[in-house]
Amino acid sequence: MSAKIDFSKISFLVVDGDKISAQVVFDTLSYLGATAVQRVRSPNDAFEVLRTQQIDIIVTEWRLRGMDGLEFLDVLRNSVNSPNRFIPVIMLTAHSEQRYVTTARDLGITEFLAKPFNAKALYSRLVSVITRPRHFVNTGTYFGPDRRRRQVAFDGPDRRSPDD
Repeated sequence: MSAKIDFSKISFLVVDGDKISAQVVFDTLSYLGATAVQRVRSPNDAFEVLRTQQIDIIVTEWRLRGMDGLEFLDVLRNSVNSPNRFIPVIMLTAHSEQRYVTTARDLGITEFLAKPFNAKALYSRLVSVITRPRHFVNTGTYFGPDRRRRQVAFDGPDRRSPDD
């Protein structure tokens, strides 16, 4: 755990319908020093909090009541009524297969964390979100953080100019 971040200055929203799972996330954030952590059980409750309060980071479960975490993310990123399209979102799930990661990435997830997780794993995702925020991309089919994690030089014949 190399980066030193004062988590007491960051507000979190945990969206999880399972009380035990939400408590584990809450306890882990508290262990890391977070003091402003709210928990809600559904996406609708999350949208209400986001409309009325300043939240810096969302940690959400994939499986939720009413709409799943992907639908929640899709509305958050793409709805004209979204309270904050740019908020970082860390998605938790027991499904860590590549197709789940790819689906979440393609809908605009900021970070992905497989369950079960430990404090170090959540910390690393939080450090990434806070210290290395990615630019947002808006195309006809995607809105969300740039999916490219690293910049690789490309000198091939199809290289786009810097103005593209």
